[in-house]
Amino acid sequence: MPAWTSARPIEARSRVAVASTRPPAASSLAQPSRRAVAVVRALVFAAALLPLLRLVALGYADALSANPVEFVTRSTGTWTLVMLCLTLSVTPLRRLLGWPWLLRLRRMLGLYAFFYGTLHFTTWLWLDQWFDLSSMISDVVERPFVTVGFTAFVLMLPLAATSTQSMMRRLGRRWQELHRLVYAIAVLGVLHFWWHKAGKNDLSEPIVYAGVVAVLLGFRALWPLTRRAPTSGSARQAPLERE
Repeated sequence: MPAWTSARPIEARSRVAVASTRPPAASSLAQPSRRAVAVVRALVFAAALLPLLRLVALGYADALSANPVEFVTRSTGTWTLVMLCLTLSVTPLRRLLGWPWLLRLRRMLGLYAFFYGTLHFTTWLWLDQWFDLSSMISDVVERPFVTVGFTAFVLMLPLAATSTQSMMRRLGRRWQELHRLVYAIAVLGVLHFWWHKAGKNDLSEPIVYAGVVAVLLGFRALWPLTRRAPTSGSARQAPLERE
């Protein structure tokens, strides 16, 4: 029998053998029950609220440092970046660990990024600018780090507005293309933070976030190269995995 006629059955049997020898713990992590996923989602939801609760507690105790506006602005901006990085890390972790259920966390983390970004923007709009339109325009035009941050927030708006299942169905493939803006938003967020800290000669934190985003972008760019499926006598590649 020619080798090519039995390649797929052999491959299928080998996969079954590998699956059967997989430790029960690894299998349960890859395919947890719905209840387990619901518990994880609830825990992540609660954990993502802790930064806000901390700010509320510090404000109630009058312990928001000597400059409360700057403290709140810095904290909400930092957690916006953290949530963006966590959102971008879901797909790499899903692919590397083989845990498809992690996708159930991505939208929630993305909405939390928008939530903290909105708090960050509102703090600047209200407590820093006091809704002074001329002052806001001047700040956006004359200060590059504000320009970049404002641009990042504007780009987050359509992503948040189209985060529902109904919008996913309505937009189809365009939804996926639109939500790739999250990578540009993350880069702009890091640049916003970098320029802000550069004025204070302190780049230690921006370098960390820049490194994390660079790794995540690198994974996004290089992953398709690892998914190439060589074929006999052909240079064609396998279709890229959809996100």
